[in-house]
Amino acid sequence: MLFDPSRQQREQPSLLVVLHQERSTPGRVGQILVEKGYRLDIRRPALGDDLPQTLERHAGAIIFGGPMSANDPHDYVKAEIDWLKVPLKENKPFLGICLGAQMLSKHLGGKVEADRDGKVEIGWYPLHATEHGRLLMPHWPKMVYHFHKEGFELPRGAELLASGETYPNQAYRYGKNAWGLQFHAELTRAMMHSWVVRGAQRFGMPNAQVGSQHLEGRMLFDTPLRAWLGNFLDLVFEGKPQR
Repeated sequence: MLFDPSRQQREQPSLLVVLHQERSTPGRVGQILVEKGYRLDIRRPALGDDLPQTLERHAGAIIFGGPMSANDPHDYVKAEIDWLKVPLKENKPFLGICLGAQMLSKHLGGKVEADRDGKVEIGWYPLHATEHGRLLMPHWPKMVYHFHKEGFELPRGAELLASGETYPNQAYRYGKNAWGLQFHAELTRAMMHSWVVRGAQRFGMPNAQVGSQHLEGRMLFDTPLRAWLGNFLDLVFEGKPQR
């Protein structure tokens, strides 16, 4: 029997991936999921791509971060927040990262706002797993990478899985299949170098770290963060507990 690559592609489970800039990539989240056998259906609503009316042909969805705010008046921002009713209604696995987590909170009635003292999280900061978080995953990274100046309110009915010092809500689950992360575990080394160069003007903001701390922190803290990410994606998209 001849090998049919199109048949293999059809048999691969597809994940909807929402990005917000032309140069954005799903980073190592995408790499890990492709290694697990998923096909990535990448859409960029900010550049005119439509989002599907149903996820019946997808195994789940991920909305990544971006430079915009969940409070921005852009039509595509409002449309993405409203679209979240699709994975919630169909009970499909959904993961929101940074902006994506904030959009999910806002869809569920939570607020997205800056720290009252104007502090940001740009660099590496401590993460503290809650009891709920440790029950789901016994091992969490102690330090995680951030690049944001707003945080989200924990939606009513959601479980807080991990907290931080400046922005207390860092990871949560709503229902069984909707997850939000404020921090970034998806950055490859090349992505971090790009962010450090492009975002250097923000390093003078209150509580931000300078570029050298970003790169030094990666050498110190990234290995456990990457190991956690693989286990976390197993939990979100395949329901597998942490090994």
